[in-house]
Amino acid sequence: MILNSAQQQIQSWRAAHPHIRHLIVGYSGGLDSHVLLHWLATQQLAELGCTLQALHVDHGLQAASAAWGEHCAAVCRALQVPLRVCRVDARPAPGESPEAAARRARYAAFAADLGPDAALLTAHHRDDQAETLLLQLLRGAGPHGLAAMPAVSRLGRGWLWRPFLDIDRAALQAYAEAHALHWIEDISNANTDFDRNYLRHRVLPLLRQRWPAAHRTLARSARHCAETAAWLDVEAERDLRAARSDAGGLSIRVVRQLDEPRQRNLLRYWLRCLCLPVPDARQLARILHDTLHAAADRNPCVRWPGGEVRRYRDVLYALPPPVPHDGRQILFWRAQADDAWPPLTVPNLGNLRLRETVGAGLRAAVLTGGVLQVRFRRGGERFHPVGRAHGQELKKLLQEAGIPPWQRERLPLLYQEDVLLVVPGLGVASAAAAAPGEPGWELLWQPLMPRGSG
Repeated sequence: MILNSAQQQIQSWRAAHPHIRHLIVGYSGGLDSHVLLHWLATQQLAELGCTLQALHVDHGLQAASAAWGEHCAAVCRALQVPLRVCRVDARPAPGESPEAAARRARYAAFAADLGPDAALLTAHHRDDQAETLLLQLLRGAGPHGLAAMPAVSRLGRGWLWRPFLDIDRAALQAYAEAHALHWIEDISNANTDFDRNYLRHRVLPLLRQRWPAAHRTLARSARHCAETAAWLDVEAERDLRAARSDAGGLSIRVVRQLDEPRQRNLLRYWLRCLCLPVPDARQLARILHDTLHAAADRNPCVRWPGGEVRRYRDVLYALPPPVPHDGRQILFWRAQADDAWPPLTVPNLGNLRLRETVGAGLRAAVLTGGVLQVRFRRGGERFHPVGRAHGQELKKLLQEAGIPPWQRERLPLLYQEDVLLVVPGLGVASAAAAAPGEPGWELLWQPLMPRGSG
């Protein structure tokens, strides 16, 4: 049977990932995902030690979306497969296409649903792979883009498996007809205003008239590109190990020693490892020019949709776009009735905790008032940390500590009334520090780790 290759794929993936216990089908209700769901529901998955579920994402973009969800629920009841419906906001961001927005929202929902013992299965097939390769080629993509869709990849805490990538859509159509399946026909799939639909309905039929096996040879080219991309990743990983900085970024000195192709390969790989979108060739050239060759006292920043690269001193940092932050806000932190201090969440930034200790941190006597304040830099603050002969401007102390400028404005400062007690990364005020053997409270600051901080 034509689907035997998919069965072999799943068996081999399951053997390679024995911790996977749950298979989740991304079920749209269309022909392809219906075939995948029906086929899996008739397999002896218990022999593999796996359960089967379905996940339907409602993008809310069409009036019929509620009816589609009802159709999916009816199919899953008939197959005795549990279904979960997830509604998402798929409105495009400025400059984003509707297709890209829907895909982003859909895969964010998929990733959020997966545990480390789960794999999401999608019904992408060989024809989809050919379309993806052509789209990437027309966008001027390199080997990673031309590799199109991998059969196996990480997704959130789990995995994404595509068992139908070596199967033609015609085979799925034949399966659906042989089993009398009923599926949803999304009328938007015929709209050739969308790039993928234009390729599917206008371009690929012409190619197949001349080259009947075009979809197969294109998919084979994608596999060749995937091999090249894997080799480039091995080289980039070697360069990344050499270029990593103790400060949490890339050493500019080391990156400068590479030729430009290796620099570009390293930057792309680094950004992918940080789950940041890879900039296009023009933006990548700006990163190389503006950050690697800027004067040592400059702090350039190159932004693109979904990410930014900054330089501070001899280090490159990659970050997601910063979340809004109001530096004028004041947070009040109060002790509980038993004098314990509950953790304090600093919105969009992180969490603060006070931990009891001895001979370190703040003197316990300092906190008897039961109320502390968290503020942020406004300029002009002075601080006298333990180990310093006298106080200094906070700005200079932060510079000496090598804390990047964009982090300084978001650093929580612990006050009691108007007295600055603790600055994370700098320490405790000398006048409020616990003496050796004296009970104390240590401030622990756990910032939300942006994807680009590694």
